[in-house]
Amino acid sequence: MEVYTINKKNNLNEEIRAEKVRLVGEKESEIVNTRDALNMAREQGMDLVAVSPQAKPPVCKIMNYSKFLYEQSKKAKQAKKNQKIVELKEVRLSATIEENDIEIKANNARKFLTKGNKVKVSIRFRGRQNNYTSLGRKVFDTFLSKLDENSVVERAPKLEGNNMFMILAPKK
Repeated sequence: MEVYTINKKNNLNEEIRAEKVRLVGEKESEIVNTRDALNMAREQGMDLVAVSPQAKPPVCKIMNYSKFLYEQSKKAKQAKKNQKIVELKEVRLSATIEENDIEIKANNARKFLTKGNKVKVSIRFRGRQNNYTSLGRKVFDTFLSKLDENSVVERAPKLEGNNMFMILAPKK
C-alpha cells in the first residue's frame, strides 16, 4: 500500500477543477475524465481526493477521506508519543564546595545522565570569588572525574558574567 500525505487543503470531489485526472488505484493508474472519476467514487460511497494537485493532470485517488484523516491523526499522535524528549537538568555547585558535597552532586547528575537527560553544571561566583575563577575550573575538573564513565562534555566550561557553566550529555 502506498503512503500519501494529504493535508486538509487538498481538493475533494467537486472542488477538483481539472478536466481530466490521473486516477490512481491499488495497482494501476489511468487518465480519466473528472466527471467519470467522481461518478466512480460516488458509486463506491467514497471521496475523490486530489493527492497531487500540481501534477499535469492532477493525481487523484478514491478513498474514504474522513477515515483517512482519522488514521493520519492517530499516526501523528503515536509518533509524538514515541518521541524521546531530552530535558536539561541543572546541578549547582559553588567555588568553595567540599569533596563530599561534590560526590553527592555527582551522584545526582549520574542519575539524570542514566535517564538520558543532559546536565547543566553551574557555579555562581559572588563578591571576591570573581577574582578566583581558577577555583571554579578545579571544581569542574573534580566533578568531571567523578562522571567520566557516564558523560561526555557537550559544552566546555565557560565563564559568562558571574556564572561559569558546562553542559554534559549522556555517553552512548
